[in-house]
Amino acid sequence: MTARIHHGLPDTLRDAAAVLYWEAFGAKLGRVMGPTPKALAFLAQTLRSNHAVVAISPAGELLGIAGFKSYHGSFAGGDWADLRAVYGVPGAAWRAAALSLLERDVENERFLMDGICVSAQARGQGVGTLLLNAICAEARARHYRAVRLDVIDTNPRARALYARMGFVEGKTDRMGVLRHIFGFEAATTMIKTL
Repeated sequence: MTARIHHGLPDTLRDAAAVLYWEAFGAKLGRVMGPTPKALAFLAQTLRSNHAVVAISPAGELLGIAGFKSYHGSFAGGDWADLRAVYGVPGAAWRAAALSLLERDVENERFLMDGICVSAQARGQGVGTLLLNAICAEARARHYRAVRLDVIDTNPRARALYARMGFVEGKTDRMGVLRHIFGFEAATTMIKTL
């Protein structure tokens, strides 16, 4: 499948990006961000277009997304006001607390990837590799020495892709009782030196 990389998420693909992101991360975030219609509404309004590289087909379809986090925000972010607008005050309060448990700090040395997802019809066709190469290029352009990401234990396919692309496993954090909320046991940091 032929794909081209676009820096930033075009507004015309915002809804498709929300659906693709939810398909990829809904199993992990479903108990916190669900139900699905509310999660999609939240994502569609909060995805930061300038915090992603996307793969687009020649026909203009969204094939994949690689988000990143900076000191200015993250691809899938949002704040208290965004949560409140979709979930109301009580729903926003407990969701904000739960989501804060997944926060990762931005640092000066390594560029932080904030999620990668590839549409079902594009998997196994090099789109993930294309996106990872684009993230590494973005990191180099911003003068970072390495790219950092986290991969959960329930996603061995992604872990294998990252390893093939030169990412090396580092620290593994266990979720403990939070595994019942987020649906995975552990997350491993992987780093690629540029």
